[in-house]
Amino acid sequence: MPVLVVKDEPGPGTQVPPQLQRIPIPLLSPTSDCTGKTVKGRVVHKGPLVSMGEDSYVLKTVIQEVDSQQNMSPEHSSINIILFGALAKDYSESVSQGDMLLVTGFSVGNSPTAQKDKLHACNLQLAGNDAWMYVWPSTVSPRASVPRKRTSPASTEVTKAVKVVKYTYVPLSDLKPGVVVNVYAVVTFFKQPFRTKGTDYCSTLKITDQSNKKVGCTIFCDKLEEHPKIFKMGDIIRLHRVKTQLFNGAISLLTSHGFSVVTFDGMVGSPVIPRTSSESFKFGEEDCQVVEALRTWAANQSLVPAQPCVPLSAVQPTTYFDLTCQLLAKAPVDSSCTLLKVWDGSKCPHPLLDVFVEPNTLEGSPTLSKDMANLTANVLVYDNHVEVARQFKPGSYLRIYNLHAVPGASRLPSNDSVQSDQTGHLGFHLHGGTSYGRGLRVLPEDSPDILDLKKILETFSESDINDSSMFEVWSTPPESFERTCDHTVEQVSLAEVKSRSPPQVFHVQVQLKSYQPQRLYQSLKLFCHKCKTIRDVPDDVTVGGLFSEAQKDVGPCNNGYWTLVLPLPREPPSESPSRTLTLLMSSQLMGKGKAKELIFLMGATLEETCRIASAYSNIVPVTSPQGTMTPLDLSAPFLFRGTKRYYGCKQCSQLKVGESLGEGVDVWDEKSVAEALGVQLLQYGLLMKLELQDGTGFLEALLWRDAESFFHVSAEDAAADQEAQDRVQETMDRLCPPGSSTAERPWMDLCLSAYTVEENGQRRACYQICHTGTRGTNPHTHPHASPRDT
Repeated sequence: MPVLVVKDEPGPGTQVPPQLQRIPIPLLSPTSDCTGKTVKGRVVHKGPLVSMGEDSYVLKTVIQEVDSQQNMSPEHSSINIILFGALAKDYSESVSQGDMLLVTGFSVGNSPTAQKDKLHACNLQLAGNDAWMYVWPSTVSPRASVPRKRTSPASTEVTKAVKVVKYTYVPLSDLKPGVVVNVYAVVTFFKQPFRTKGTDYCSTLKITDQSNKKVGCTIFCDKLEEHPKIFKMGDIIRLHRVKTQLFNGAISLLTSHGFSVVTFDGMVGSPVIPRTSSESFKFGEEDCQVVEALRTWAANQSLVPAQPCVPLSAVQPTTYFDLTCQLLAKAPVDSSCTLLKVWDGSKCPHPLLDVFVEPNTLEGSPTLSKDMANLTANVLVYDNHVEVARQFKPGSYLRIYNLHAVPGASRLPSNDSVQSDQTGHLGFHLHGGTSYGRGLRVLPEDSPDILDLKKILETFSESDINDSSMFEVWSTPPESFERTCDHTVEQVSLAEVKSRSPPQVFHVQVQLKSYQPQRLYQSLKLFCHKCKTIRDVPDDVTVGGLFSEAQKDVGPCNNGYWTLVLPLPREPPSESPSRTLTLLMSSQLMGKGKAKELIFLMGATLEETCRIASAYSNIVPVTSPQGTMTPLDLSAPFLFRGTKRYYGCKQCSQLKVGESLGEGVDVWDEKSVAEALGVQLLQYGLLMKLELQDGTGFLEALLWRDAESFFHVSAEDAAADQEAQDRVQETMDRLCPPGSSTAERPWMDLCLSAYTVEENGQRRACYQICHTGTRGTNPHTHPHASPRDT
């Protein structure tokens, strides 16, 4: 399934195979004969590569007929192409917008989006080994290449040509007006993106490089996340496809069609990690060398501030500074002002202003330890920054640019009652506007800029772990809720839990760090109450194999049961021997008019058994070795009831099948069938391992005994019903959203039961979540779990 990139080289072997015939896009229809045909057009849209699972991808692109008339509408000249599998991945890596594309080995279908996107009523679908794509980069004339093969000692395989794009970067001193260029540079000034009067966001930069030329750059993007991820002056930036223009006698840069940007930390010695929102970008060893060279040059030119941010311990009144901190809490003050309570682990030498807000408006923890003054800074955010600040979550790491240290409370809104007592106290204001790069943003948790801050905060929390006020910082959830548990147990930290000896019951307030298994169907288990064993639920491949083995022992049986034998056709007739399907029913039940309530089935495949079970109450698959009817190996289900399957314990069951089956049984269900057959019924259960965290540490706990009440789902239903399985998955996705940071995950109130187990002669403490059920099942709200007694 190669994507063949054609170079601009004449010669043999560079033509499309002559037997292929081209179909113009306007003439395509669902009835078109695609054998030996090609479709050609220019790529006018390239969608993102979407992963559907391991090595499974899909991508949508749009091509436009290049030879069509100027006035032909898009619904005739442009068509969607859907790519599947490795072909989609190859296309994502090898093809760019503007390239010429020729496809063959496609199928034509009706486009479900034709009414919405106003393109061709059909789409092309490419998948499998017969699909080929010939690509001419936008700088290459349209010639095609046939696939060439190379032979290795081990195998012969198709060569997949990979598109190698060579970018040329122009020094800033060589820029000429009116051209589109690519540049690498050092950021010497930047403003956070702000909303324009239209629908775009705008950000402005000043950049320089080894040529010592300083150039301004203006970036317009529809989405905030598409702007450069610049955290401080001295960061390295790579700009592709920016247009030069002459403004006030000086060269400046402006975004153009196809613009993309990647940024890097500018500190010498830090990892060269690209920062971008782009789903696909190219970055190689040469790029790494350019970044390192710019870092070294900038450091020698003193372009990077020695201390980009000022800690609270070094802040002086009336100054402006940048602050890196952690958000503890936030609250709205009025429509144009929001309060952020932050700390960086250092103590300000000046008394800090205390801002009063209504307690019910505060999200997060209001303060640190009461006897640790001047650790929490109150930052008042004004005007255009309010919208950004209100999206922050407590626990996030922030960088605030051009923060003003304001002495006194004279400018403080809604604080008249305490002004007289705080005249000499220091407050912090982030004024409106974007002058001097004023703004604020969240730093990613893996950012090198917060490594030192994290170490400081971790050291601080460890040294004061027994301080209940400090623990409040880590245990207060970002949104309020009330406990519904009737226990009178005091809430403790995870560090406290691990320090106490079992058996005990604890209340904790935690976040979910991770969980196992990630594939939730693997959490379904079978449990024997008698011997206490737990086993996995076998998959259909395993069960199907057991049914196939059982067919080898099928023969006449002499149990005195009423028998119906159905011959089955051969599949296919020339290969498979003939076989029969045998239904056996108890003569005793027939006499009571209940023959259909319990049917024994012999010689059926797993698929056939499932079909019959959908129409009858109880289907027991059996075999007949040596003419005696007996249930299948108990690795397989011994009973099918509709879509549900029931298993028995091999160790505890004593199988029996007799004509006196079911004496005194009024209603046949899984329990009565199991008892009649001498089967020890296994119960379904959900078993998961959850890694919990708070500010004091981590702890692994099992979710087993009360898993059904936790999810409000029956494990038996989850084994047979997709909707029940989805509810479990949705709950875990809310507690641990894929790709989320710690700050974005909800807090849970849990009851933990501590107990000991003995392994290899040693006893160790284990923990299990109990008496807990999830609340807030609305997917549009933040869920949390509240404990309750059961």
